[in-house]
Amino acid sequence: MAKNNSVPAVNAAVFLLMVGVGLIVALLPRRLMELSASVSDVGMLASAYAIPNVLLQIPVGRLSDRFGFKSFLVCGYLLCALAGFLYFLADTPWLYFSGRFLQGIAEVPIWALAPALLSVQRASEKGKFMGMYNASLHCGLTLGGLLSIISASMWPARGPFLMFTGLSLLGGMITLAFVRDPKPGAGRHTPAVDSAGVRSLLADRVSLLVFCGITLYGAGYGIFITIIPAFLISTKGGSQSTVGVFFALFYIGLSLSQLLAGPWSDRRGRQPAMLSGLLLAALGLAVFHACRYPLFIVFLALAGLGLGLFCVSSMAFMNERVPRSMKGTISGAFFFFWGAGYFCGPLLLGQLGRSGFWEVGFSILAGLFAFELMACAILIGSDRTKRPVC
Repeated sequence: MAKNNSVPAVNAAVFLLMVGVGLIVALLPRRLMELSASVSDVGMLASAYAIPNVLLQIPVGRLSDRFGFKSFLVCGYLLCALAGFLYFLADTPWLYFSGRFLQGIAEVPIWALAPALLSVQRASEKGKFMGMYNASLHCGLTLGGLLSIISASMWPARGPFLMFTGLSLLGGMITLAFVRDPKPGAGRHTPAVDSAGVRSLLADRVSLLVFCGITLYGAGYGIFITIIPAFLISTKGGSQSTVGVFFALFYIGLSLSQLLAGPWSDRRGRQPAMLSGLLLAALGLAVFHACRYPLFIVFLALAGLGLGLFCVSSMAFMNERVPRSMKGTISGAFFFFWGAGYFCGPLLLGQLGRSGFWEVGFSILAGLFAFELMACAILIGSDRTKRPVC
């Protein structure tokens, strides 16, 4: 029964946490600006989160392979609660930066290790359960964002931060009580994964190609939630409601596609879902900027659907290329490359946009997705040296 409880427990815990994240994500920049008039300080909020989050992915994944997943997940929720309490107390910019830094560390296991845990417990249907987890995460973000808009005038100024703290603690309690670690005592019986294990993944041409696609996925995700809203307002003349519709459709499409992609890739194989996702992302990004409202929203939703298809299918694909002793490592590597794209993509496209070359930037990104599509179709289709599924 404990094993069966793990699936609803990890999904419920991440849903609750992400409701809290959705509540505070728009509030943090505003609160910081009340203390500091510097726009660069707001940019530092993103860096304070991203740098530890990216750098710790692989080390935390490797440690979880040795000592198990559950303790890292519980610590992640507790650190999120501590970050929320720092936000609540903050009366200087540095307390916000400290909280954001802690949150960056805390969300490493929450994003990466729960899918790894599910892949071990539900090996025959890993795509389905990874998709359910990612969908729960994005549904929580969507609901939290909606609640932050609806109840903005009802909250005390710091109320959402306390709510985030409480939801984080509740997620940690659910994880502690109901999630079963699939590898109890792994630290005594499983050797540590050495650096050669990670290097061997990078030396394998198929794995390296998929990692490139994961980096593109991260870049696309980051651009969708930062650059594209600004582009819609500044260049397309979109209103705040237009941006709201875009975000709603993006998160809904991402959630639905992940729910669909997992079972589809379990039945039909990972490659068709990966290629379909790359195709939709390339098509949507290539066309949307030449269209008017509401057609550009349709093509953006199509691209978001493609990103979701590629996310779950590539996560399951990479999971199947390693033995059980590297499930945490490969999940950490996935989010390392995702985070690198998420961090660099908006910066590079933003530079093109400032020079007036928005359309060129979107076309280049679409072209990279198309190139990845062709390379995956050729290389993965010809790869016959599949590793054992664990």
